[in-house]
Parts: sequence; C-alpha cells; structure tokens
Amino acid sequence: MVYAGVTVLSLIACCYLLFRRANAIAPDVTPPLRLRRWAAALMACSTLSHLWYIPLLYLTSAEAIKMLYFICALLDFMTVFPVATAVLFTMLQDRRRPLWPIGVLIAPLVIGIGMCIVTHSDDILPVLYGYYLLLTIVLIIYMVRAMRQYGRWLRDNYADLEHKEVWQNVVVLFIILAVFSLYVFELHGIFYKYAAQLSITFTVCLVVWRVETLSDLSYTVRGREGAGATQHPRTPDLSTSVDKIGQLLQRHCIDTQLYLQHDLTIHQLAKAIGTNRYYLSQHFSQQDITYNDYINGLRIDHFVSLYQEVTATHHAFTVKQLAQDSGYRNYTTFSNAFKQRMGKNVTAWMQENEASS
Repeated sequence: MVYAGVTVLSLIACCYLLFRRANAIAPDVTPPLRLRRWAAALMACSTLSHLWYIPLLYLTSAEAIKMLYFICALLDFMTVFPVATAVLFTMLQDRRRPLWPIGVLIAPLVIGIGMCIVTHSDDILPVLYGYYLLLTIVLIIYMVRAMRQYGRWLRDNYADLEHKEVWQNVVVLFIILAVFSLYVFELHGIFYKYAAQLSITFTVCLVVWRVETLSDLSYTVRGREGAGATQHPRTPDLSTSVDKIGQLLQRHCIDTQLYLQHDLTIHQLAKAIGTNRYYLSQHFSQQDITYNDYINGLRIDHFVSLYQEVTATHHAFTVKQLAQDSGYRNYTTFSNAFKQRMGKNVTAWMQENEASS
C-alpha cells in the first residue's frame, strides 16, 4: 500500500506540474518554466521506476530476481538519476549549465550494468559500486561549489534574496543519493524498504514546493528591468568612471530613496544612475561589499531613522511595519540583515537604545 501510494503521489505531482498553470503554493511567485518541466519529468521517471520494480513481487527464482534488479537499475540510471541531476542544475539560474556531462558520467554505469545483464554475471559489481561512490562524491563537490558561486551571484545582482536561494538543493541531493544507495547496494529488509519510500515521498514534496516557490530570475531581469528604476530615467553614460559612481549613487539612489524599491536589481540601479552593470559592480568590489550588502545597509539605516523618529514623537509602531517601510517584505530577511549590519538582533538593539535614552 505504501509503495502504491508513493507511485500515485509521483504521478499526481507530475500531472500537477505539467498541466496546472496557476501557482497554488506561492501565487505571487512566477517559477522558471524550464525547471517546472524538468521537475515534471523527474516525477514521471519516479512513477515509471516504481512500475518496473513491480514484477519483483511475483518472481521466485533467485536468478530471475537478480536479472530484473539489473534491468531496473539500468533503467533508473538512464532516467531517474540524470533527470534528477538536471533538476538540481536547472535550479541554479546564474547560467545555463550543459547537461551532456551527466550522460558522460553515467555512461560507464549503464555500460557496466548492461554487461552484467548480457553475461548473467555480477563479477564487475565491486567496480561499479566503487564508480558509483566516486560519482556521488564528484556530484556533491560540484553542487556545493556551484551553489556557492550561485549565492555570490545572487548577492552581486539582487537586493532581495527571498524566493531566490536554493540551499535546499543540498537536501534534495542527499535524499536522492540516499534512495539510490538503498537500491544500488541492494539493502534488504523492511526498514530499508520503508526508508526508501518515505525518502521518495519527502523528495517529491520538497521538489514541488521548491519549484513553486523559486522565482524565475530571467523573467525578473528581462520583464521588470527599469520598471521601477525608470521613475528617475537617465541617459546611460557608459564612459562613467568608477570614481564617479559614489556621487551618482548618492544623487539617484540615496537621495531619491530608490533603495526602498522591492526586488531592485543591479541592472535597474545601474540604469537609474546612468551607468552600466560592469562599472557599478567594480565600484562595489572596490568597497569590498556586494550589491546586496549595499542595499541592505541603506535599508537598515533607513529603519534606524524611522525608529528614532517614532520613538522621539512617541507614536505607536511595530517593528514589522517599520521593516516594511524600509523596503523589506519578509521580516526574517530584515532580521538577518539587521543582525549582520548591527552585530545584534533588533530586539537587543532596541532595548539598548531604550536603556540609554
């Protein structure tokens, strides 16, 4: 029953991702269409994977069971594993990563398992196990490195990181590898069977949630470029030196409080001040900060000013409202940015200010 339930769950998730146009989990988020399709393909592969293991329930011959395991493993490595890796790669939107290396890396496993099926021999299984372990280590190292680069890219280009970070990729990766390890190493027993199905269930739910809540950053850059920044339109001057960027930021970002615009990208800010992204990035590099650090610094300073103003006039206020007035939609994002900027959480900071006053 559990096995059948997980199969149906994967099929439902596949149909949902393919045919439902509206976003049920996060209606205000527009997820990447390419990621949605790859995730649907992963759910379809998961459904098929459950189906081609069903004959194991009816086989009694040890040799037949072994051969069917080999065939199922071959199909898994040709479908589920590469598609799952493609989903992980597609979540990283800093650039479009080529997918052909996945096929190249998996090819030795596919060939090896195919040889086991043809020869009816498992003599090379230790070699295949060793290669699988090496492959998982390489994949983990690559994903951790790629995610660090992606995180840096986000901080260099976006003021607001909610619905953009993908640290959950690591969770998905480890679950996928854990499930595959249960099958690859042929761990038997009722505990491992339940563990595998529970892991798949969690993976299906996590992938669907991640797809629904991840913003399409290409859409953000192309579709909204200049939407808010054009409130202060300027003719781009690509010859603007890095030395003048500070003055332009003061005049067209700080004085106009453009930093309060939610989801302000570096492209929009560069257009607003009359330069390009390269010069603006060079300016932040010279200051040894990221674009995200710069915008958060201005927003936190704005929050401090608002706080001092309302406390001086004894007006009623909530920290959440002041955070929203400072450009933050998400209170957790504000709280983390405040602690990073001020070295303490907002509650402790306010208590110190009340005590000193």
